Amino acid sequence: MNTHRPLIALTPYHNTEKDELYMRPAYLKAIRAAGGTPIILPLETEETELSHFAEAFDCFLFTGGPDIHPFFFGEETQRHCGNVSLKRDHMELKLLKAVMSAKKPILGICRGIQLLNIGLGGNIYQDLPSQFPEDFPIAHSQPFDYSIPSHTITITPGSLLAKIAESKTIRVNSMHHQAIREVAPGLAPVGYAPHGLIECIEMPDYPTFFLGVQWHPEYLWEQDDAAKRLFGEFVNAGGLTK
Repeated sequence: MNTHRPLIALTPYHNTEKDELYMRPAYLKAIRAAGGTPIILPLETEETELSHFAEAFDCFLFTGGPDIHPFFFGEETQRHCGNVSLKRDHMELKLLKAVMSAKKPILGICRGIQLLNIGLGGNIYQDLPSQFPEDFPIAHSQPFDYSIPSHTITITPGSLLAKIAESKTIRVNSMHHQAIREVAPGLAPVGYAPHGLIECIEMPDYPTFFLGVQWHPEYLWEQDDAAKRLFGEFVNAGGLTK
C-alpha cells in the first residue's frame, strides 16, 4: 500500500515592514485535506537550491500576496499600484522556471496566477478600478467574508477547469485589484468573470498540472465541491510524479 503523501511546496507571504515570512492557515488546511503535506519555502535562496526544490517536492503552489513590481512586465508604476516584495518577485520568477523545467504540477492562486502569467511573458492590469471599466462594477475586493462567493465565473468547455468544476459556471470569492490583461504565450484563458475579465489560465501542453486561478479556493473548499476537487486534482498530480 502506498502511504506517500505528496509534498506540496508553498511560496511564503512576506511582511516587508518587519521582513518576516508567514503563511495563511487556509492554504495549509486545504492541502492537508486534499491528501498532501504542505511545506513553506524560504525566500532567500541560491539558484542551486531552487533546482533542488524543484526536484525534491511533488507540487508547487504559488500563493496570494502583494502586487508584483511593474518593472517585471515592462511598465512604469501606476498610481494605484500597491506594495510589492522584491524578494518574493525575484525568488518566485526563478522558481517558476526551475519547476517547469522539472515538469512538476503548478497551481497559482490570486497573486499566483499573475506571477505565472508574468513569468511566461504576459502582463496584468495594475489596478482594475482605474484600468478595467465595467458598466456594473463587480466587487473584485468583496465586502464580506472570504468563505462567501461574490461573483460567477464562466468556464471554457473542454478545459482542465471544466473537468474539475463539472459545470459551465461556478461561484467564486474575490479579493484582488489586479488581474491578467494580456495572456502569455503558451497559456490559455479558460475562466472569465462578468465583462470578460480573465480569472483562470492553464497550459494545455504542460505534461502534468498547470492552472492559475484569480480567486481563493482555499477559503471555499469546505462547502464547495469544485474548490475541493481543484485541490484534490492538484495534489493527486503530485502523487503521479513519484
